Amino acid sequence: MLKDLNKYIFMVKLGYKYINIFKKTFFHPFITLKAGYKQLSINRQAYSNEVFDFLNLEVEVIGKIPSRDKILYAINHRSLLDIMVMEHIFSKHNKNGTWIAKQVLFDNSFYGKFFQYSGCMSVDLNNGRGMLKFFKNMKKTLAKVDDLNIYIFPEGERNKNKCMGEFQSGAEKIAKANKLDIVPVFIDDRLEVVFEEAPFKEKRKVKVYFGEIVTENNLEFNYKALLNIAGKGDCEE
Repeated sequence: MLKDLNKYIFMVKLGYKYINIFKKTFFHPFITLKAGYKQLSINRQAYSNEVFDFLNLEVEVIGKIPSRDKILYAINHRSLLDIMVMEHIFSKHNKNGTWIAKQVLFDNSFYGKFFQYSGCMSVDLNNGRGMLKFFKNMKKTLAKVDDLNIYIFPEGERNKNKCMGEFQSGAEKIAKANKLDIVPVFIDDRLEVVFEEAPFKEKRKVKVYFGEIVTENNLEFNYKALLNIAGKGDCEE
């Protein structure tokens, strides 16, 4: 019980600390869009690395992370730790990018500012005009930030089942509209369970599989191929 209490106190305090750090860049009157996204990515990665150190986690990457940028990374989603896992990995490879998140997360009174100020990009899936605004903003941003990567959960929301959920069409639409290649990513762990059991006395390893670059509109097919490589094609844990 005390371990859990300390964990949540740490997470809340760290979150508020980084909201204030994010704000300095988010509201900077002179910073360029490219420099702003770079700095916010560095800050998100620093936050994630602090969380990893506290929980005593490490990541084993299986597969190749592309050296070039302007890639859309399509990632499975079971826990808020998924974001931190990916940020931790990208901190080791000098990557910067933006997360695509539902508007409802930005509207949350508790953690909405964290998403907003940290450089995430909101999309309102239930509003046609909002979707149009999102795609215009995405195209404008990518035109000005030539090294920006896009991070998205193609299932759309956290999946509590063993198998991958049905993919929404957003990832491929974003990639096609902006001429982005896609890299499927599979986090091979139940990170909501990992978080419940953390912090660990000894290092707890999380395996993350990076697939081959997808250049055609066949993301779901390629993702299933990645699951087979990870030995999870039959949905077993």
